Amino acid sequence: MTQAPPIRRALISVSDKSDLVPFARALQARGVEIISTGGTAAALADAGVEVTPIDRITGFPEIMDGRVKTLHPSVHGALLALRDNEAHQKAMADHDITPIDLVCVNLYPFERTISKPGVEQSEAIEQIDIGGPSMLRSAAKNFMWVTVVTSPRRYDRVIADMDANAGATSLNLRSELAAEAFARTSEYDAAIAAFLGRRTPGLPEVLQLGYLAVDSLRYGENPHQDAVLYRDPASTGPTIVNAEQLHGKLLSYNNIVDASCALETAKALRKLDETRVGACVVKHTNPCGAALAPTAREAIDLGVAGNPRAAYGGILAVNRQIDAPAAESACAAERFFEVIVAPSYSAEALSMLRARWAGVRLLAVGDKAGSSARKLEFRSIPGGMLVQDRDTRSASPEQWKHAAGPAPSAEDLACAAFLETASKYVASNAIVVGGPDGAGVRLFGVGAGQMDRVTSCRLAVEQAGDRARGALAVGDAFFPFSDGPEVLIEAGVKMIVHPGGSKRDDETLALCDKRGVTCMTTGVRHFRH
Repeated sequence: MTQAPPIRRALISVSDKSDLVPFARALQARGVEIISTGGTAAALADAGVEVTPIDRITGFPEIMDGRVKTLHPSVHGALLALRDNEAHQKAMADHDITPIDLVCVNLYPFERTISKPGVEQSEAIEQIDIGGPSMLRSAAKNFMWVTVVTSPRRYDRVIADMDANAGATSLNLRSELAAEAFARTSEYDAAIAAFLGRRTPGLPEVLQLGYLAVDSLRYGENPHQDAVLYRDPASTGPTIVNAEQLHGKLLSYNNIVDASCALETAKALRKLDETRVGACVVKHTNPCGAALAPTAREAIDLGVAGNPRAAYGGILAVNRQIDAPAAESACAAERFFEVIVAPSYSAEALSMLRARWAGVRLLAVGDKAGSSARKLEFRSIPGGMLVQDRDTRSASPEQWKHAAGPAPSAEDLACAAFLETASKYVASNAIVVGGPDGAGVRLFGVGAGQMDRVTSCRLAVEQAGDRARGALAVGDAFFPFSDGPEVLIEAGVKMIVHPGGSKRDDETLALCDKRGVTCMTTGVRHFRH
């Protein structure tokens, strides 16, 4: 193969017109003919850049509101022809096709369109680009001869490379840009598939994911593991990946995992109770404290009170704006957080938190009520991937069965709903003990990730201490024997909530009846592995 010739013809068709005119002028100044389409051609002509309309190349007008304009042999033949292949050159001559040396395309703004709250499917579909990805793929496939540009960030580099190579571009640059083009079309197609897939019941027959690298992390769970954070193009809601970092050090792998758990718990608490503020503190992937209270300050205080020792150096998430009183609570001398997550911060709160810690990561996730997220979650295993629906089922006390003991009060049921919501984010076997505290409700103790349910019960009541007396307990799954409930009852718990379904449920129910303890069964398991 000979060296690629200087760039003489460029096809430009862009939705994002940032720096478009300077780039086109730079190409034109180097003797490049500019071919363009629709709005791009109009923008360039208005700026005084000489443009060859695409229909002059194809001999066919743009039709169907621009849906068909570049899908033509005069375009794709000009991009795909091998310049050192005699048969290809003859085909070009026979059909009057002139090579195109550079393609500059950024695609219709599909991702931006679907991020709008309440977007209609018809509007989203009109932003599915067909000709753009086709041209990118044709140009990228023939990178030995053609330069493909997908982002304004590459304009200056392309011009500099042309100047360094007598009007041509280097093979290294063309290869790199081709890889970027295929990555972009893959990401784009994944966003479309995810959007349409959300409207299709069931799990996909073929799983194809296109995630975009956001940042290389310092390391993974441990220093000897490499790690990168990727963004899901289908997610437009309040997530750690989409968050704006307002202060502090770079996030680590473990920070991101824990912060995500804290945020999801706080969001679930908001879904459960819109009238109060929810807060959650996470340490090593488990909520060590969570609360609902009238104000953000009270929610933080009660959340930390769940386990002050574990909360030190943990991750705090709050589901309402952090104002000055809330920031004052977080900044208390005996407290330290690695990450704080909230929809937003008041100016005074932000100033206080920045002054208190130089390194604390402050993340603002926004408050998009109409935002969307993928309904599936994934876990890699050696040799494959597990996929399941996300556990988004909310607590529904009105559907629970009163199985034993005294009838529960409305206040007890509301508190139990809070505890069940928190238990969803605790590693199984999960037992949470909690109850009212002042104007709010909070966790008193948590038993997480144990190999047997009795040990989880013991840990939960041990952490709760004297507060276990008169408290409520929720388990994420049934009790296989009555020994776990007996530990809870001996500690003074007055109400036990669990899914039920054990062969020995009768033993647990008989124990509750005998000891005067309310037992509710939910029928819904919430294992978290």
